[in-house]
Amino acid sequence: MISLKLKRYSFIFVLLLSSVTLLGQKRLLQPEIYLGVHGGAVASTVFFSPQVSYMTPITKGCVLGGEGGLVFRYSEQKCCAIQIELNYLQRGWAEKGQDAYGSANYTRKLHYIEMPVLMHLYFGSSSFRGFVNVGPQIGYCVKEEMLGEQAPFGGDQYKPIDNRFDWGVGGGLGCYYRSRNAGVYQFDIRVGYSLGTVFSNKAGADFSKSNPLTVGVGLAWLWEFKTKDKK
Repeated sequence: MISLKLKRYSFIFVLLLSSVTLLGQKRLLQPEIYLGVHGGAVASTVFFSPQVSYMTPITKGCVLGGEGGLVFRYSEQKCCAIQIELNYLQRGWAEKGQDAYGSANYTRKLHYIEMPVLMHLYFGSSSFRGFVNVGPQIGYCVKEEMLGEQAPFGGDQYKPIDNRFDWGVGGGLGCYYRSRNAGVYQFDIRVGYSLGTVFSNKAGADFSKSNPLTVGVGLAWLWEFKTKDKK
């Protein structure tokens, strides 16, 4: 119960920190408004407690997938913006290997619709900028795939997930080039961690922890609808 409260407080703290930072910046002469698309590749796994066999080292437990979606960014303050995304994201985990008790070559893929709400801090010139993103995110699992050979003495991880709703925090860094007539070209690296669990962690459940982690790299193209005064 204490752990769940701490997770909720962490989620709320990140949300409030984003809001306070946005409000504390100097205002632009004109707002900056961007809308675009992005896509990339993600590596994901799930942290289980107790630990699941055939998932160590962590490279054995990782699944490669894709992600993509829409990006909206709005700023009225210098060096700070709010960025909202609507994404399709593939997560999951893998079990690979063999020992005296048997073998496994199993992959679980979880397909999510996800909405991050990010504080976007940027620095640099008007044409080339670096940035840091951080903020809360929510999602919903719309599809599951179970592929391969299960371990002979498996547990709850082979049943359908209990919690389709997901909530957590994400962040990353990157850079972008803002051209005069062809929009913004962006590259970023991002990490996301779910504070919610995919399987039940109630008393008597097999797992006290089953939290997804994702690491991704992506490219984006955004169009600026209204530029600030560059004079």
